[in-house]
Amino acid sequence: MKRKILYLLLALPLAANAQYRSEVWCPDNGDGTYTNPVINADYSDPDVCVVGDDYYMTASSFNCIPGLPILHSKDLVNWQIVGHALNRLTPAEEFDKPSHGNGVWAPSIRYHDGMFYIYWGDPDQGVFRVTATNPAGPWSEPLCVIPGKGMIDTTPLWDDDGRCYLVNGWANSRSRFASVLTVRELDSEGRRPISDPVIVFDGNGTENRTCEGPKFYKRDGWYWIMCPAGGVPTGFQLAMRAKSPYGPYESKVVLAQGTTAVNGPHQGGWVHTSQGEDWFLHFQDKECYGRVVHLQPVTWKDNWPVMGKVPAKGYCGEPVITWRKPKTGGNVQVVNPVESDEFNEPRLGLQWQWHANYDQKFGMPTAFGTYRIYTHKVSEQYANLWEVPNLLLQKTPADNFTATTRLRFTSKADNQVGGLLVMGLDYFALTLKRVGDKFLLQLVICKAADKGTPEQVTTIATLNPTEVDKIDYQPGIHEDIWLRVRVADGQCRFSYSTNGKKYQDAGQSYTMKEGKWIGAKVGLMAIEPAGKTNRGWIDADWFRITK
Repeated sequence: MKRKILYLLLALPLAANAQYRSEVWCPDNGDGTYTNPVINADYSDPDVCVVGDDYYMTASSFNCIPGLPILHSKDLVNWQIVGHALNRLTPAEEFDKPSHGNGVWAPSIRYHDGMFYIYWGDPDQGVFRVTATNPAGPWSEPLCVIPGKGMIDTTPLWDDDGRCYLVNGWANSRSRFASVLTVRELDSEGRRPISDPVIVFDGNGTENRTCEGPKFYKRDGWYWIMCPAGGVPTGFQLAMRAKSPYGPYESKVVLAQGTTAVNGPHQGGWVHTSQGEDWFLHFQDKECYGRVVHLQPVTWKDNWPVMGKVPAKGYCGEPVITWRKPKTGGNVQVVNPVESDEFNEPRLGLQWQWHANYDQKFGMPTAFGTYRIYTHKVSEQYANLWEVPNLLLQKTPADNFTATTRLRFTSKADNQVGGLLVMGLDYFALTLKRVGDKFLLQLVICKAADKGTPEQVTTIATLNPTEVDKIDYQPGIHEDIWLRVRVADGQCRFSYSTNGKKYQDAGQSYTMKEGKWIGAKVGLMAIEPAGKTNRGWIDADWFRITK
């Protein structure tokens, strides 16, 4: 009874979230089947745990804040974002500015003795964890469990006798060794190590190179480590079993691309459901779209978990594309991770992330049904947006979609800029720039932004302000505009409108590029040169994702 009451209490804040259905990608086919990917967005290195009939997922968030997204599902197919477990990254001197590709790597989420745990490795700082009694939050402040460099991809396992073990991989870029997995014991609360690490698997010099991302389980007396190997875009999934947490482990490849178009199907989480079924969530690297989430059935064969379509011989499955949905204890509503935002709430929508630790001067909700982003003052050495922290961005939600936003840009001084952005190693933006008493509508292109390459800027149109302040310490001029980007098969094309009805093309198509360990992201930007002038701002009335 106590456990049943806990499940009901956990469900209460989740039920309060609006049911959002995407126009551009819904995996639920409405006939008892689903089509992969179940989340066609960049939830890299997904991990999942089950509590009763509820599933909770988290994923790598690297330097983006808020971090550690928490998603909830009743059937492993229909997912919604319910919160984040991390509000700030430390140390501040590193993460108050963009620290691309650093921060949160390959977290694991677990439920143990009435508490949710998330562990992750920061390759430069060590192993961290946060805890919560409710997955929607609030979560505790991060605890550094093991300080040090190189430890990544961490997962705890509480054994039947209450002892706690931790498995992790190693980042070659920090430790100068990799392709090994290590296990050590933590105290029973999982707060600190009480033993040294032991190498339990070595993929060096074999097809199992780049073994990483291990997940730790126990089933019917066997210890299991599920991990990817073979490299991100072309790798496969290993299952390893032993009678002791320290091994020795025997292994088999249990999922690979085979004859399918799903490259590198690996690294994720296995769950055993309340209905007695086994399933595996993993990612597929789709380059500029990031690492999207697939769901595979798991069939046990000779005590090995074959993932996906079961082969006639052996244990290596192939990814399924369309399959029957997991059995559930009742009807499940169709719901997808939220994308569009009307900015009518007094808090930032759960789909949005900043490129660094949030500062109030980045922006904030308003009481007027808009979200305001202030122009960030860039230094005289400014190269491009790669170094700007107040980029408000969200993941691309499908291979083909349109993002449209209605903005009012308020400028207090020359050279203040704001607009719509598609961000990656290469980025593209359609922006307004104040010059004198007018606005220049400009197309901004930056190739190899991570290398400090300067932007290429083309002026599309010169616009008169739609309104001019008459009374103010530093009068502003305002421009009301609708900005749009259409993304289709990795190509993005901008357009704009001055009335919200007729859109004009803003130039040729451009090829999206992924970021550092993440997919391309779409959203809003606002900057200005350093100085003592009052900041300008953009007020976003809404941001909508459509076909």
